[in-house]
Amino acid sequence: MEQRIGPSIPPLQGAAADPAFVPGITGPRPAEPDAAKPREPEDAVSEETASDDPATKEEQEPSAEDAPDEGPEAVEETDEAEAAAPAPDGGPVFEASDRRAKVVADHSGVRLRLDDQEAEFRWDEIGAVETESPRFGKRFTLTVHTPDRRWYPLEIEAKSRSDFKEWEADLDKVLDTYFEEAEEAEESAP
Repeated sequence: MEQRIGPSIPPLQGAAADPAFVPGITGPRPAEPDAAKPREPEDAVSEETASDDPATKEEQEPSAEDAPDEGPEAVEETDEAEAAAPAPDGGPVFEASDRRAKVVADHSGVRLRLDDQEAEFRWDEIGAVETESPRFGKRFTLTVHTPDRRWYPLEIEAKSRSDFKEWEADLDKVLDTYFEEAEEAEESAP
C-alpha cells in the first residue's frame, strides 16, 4: 500500500485549464444549429426570382433622390476645414505640439488632443486657462477649467526651455483677444 506524505491537494478545475474561467459565471452558449433558426415564410420571394421581376428590380436599385449627397467623410472634411480656417479678422492663433499632444487656441476656442483623444472647448465653455512650466524639465502643462469645476490638463514636451516663454506670450495674445470678448458678450446678454 502506498502512502503519500504531505498535504492532499485536489486538482484545480477551470482556472488551470481555462484562463478565462471565473467561478459562478457561465460561458457563452454554443452556436444554434440550422434547425433552430427561424425560417422565412414560404410566400416570400427568393432573391433569384426577385431579380428576374422588373418591378422588384426598381425597388432594389436606389434612386438618385434616396442617395445621400454627402457621406460622413464629407462632413468630417468640412469640420476639419472650419477648424483649420484662420480667424476671420486675422487674429492671433496659439499652436503647440509634440509627438503625442497638440493644443490649438484660436477664434473658435481651445482644442486639446492626446494620441487619439480630442476635446474641444468654445470660449463660452471655458472658465479659465492655466499654464504651468516646471522649474526643471521640458513639460509645459496647459489646463482648461470649465465653469462646472472640471479641468482638462495637457502636457506638451518642448524642444527646449526657451519655448515656454514664446508659448506663454502667444497664448496670452489669444486669451486677451478672444477670452475677454466671450466674457464681454456674456455680460451684455440678458
